[in-house]
Amino acid sequence: MEPRMNLMQNPVGAKVAKRVYALAQVIEQSSVPKVLQELVSLRVSQINGCAPCVDMHTKEAAAAGETQLRLNLVAVWRETRLFTDAERAALALAEEGTRLADAYQGVSDDTWEELRKQFDDDQVAALITLVAVVNAANRFNVITRAQGGDYNPAMLAALAN
Repeated sequence: MEPRMNLMQNPVGAKVAKRVYALAQVIEQSSVPKVLQELVSLRVSQINGCAPCVDMHTKEAAAAGETQLRLNLVAVWRETRLFTDAERAALALAEEGTRLADAYQGVSDDTWEELRKQFDDDQVAALITLVAVVNAANRFNVITRAQGGDYNPAMLAALAN
């Protein structure tokens, strides 16, 4: 499958990408641990089938100290004891917030209650925003058939300029 378009080579696409990156920077500066941010981003990207985002968030999580075993099992986090209660609450939000059309009520009351037990207001706001931003980025990449496999951290930093 060949890429349809490189949004970064389009003036409008590049402007949008810079704004999305600015949102990501706000989330990155929150008190939500970097590894957890990457696990949530990875899970959303797996659900949406976004190869470049899976590539990016796997590498960023590893760089932040995540183990290969947990990266291998994030797609089946419910079936392992490797994730903390806080991580499980965030991953449940990631799944339910991504699969809105699959769930009658969107994010369940049980997931919301567990999220509120594990995180303060600022962290909840950051996690909600993270799920929304990653879903948007996934859609840009899936629609344009962007390819994964060649991500390096310098690529993302270039958006700040």
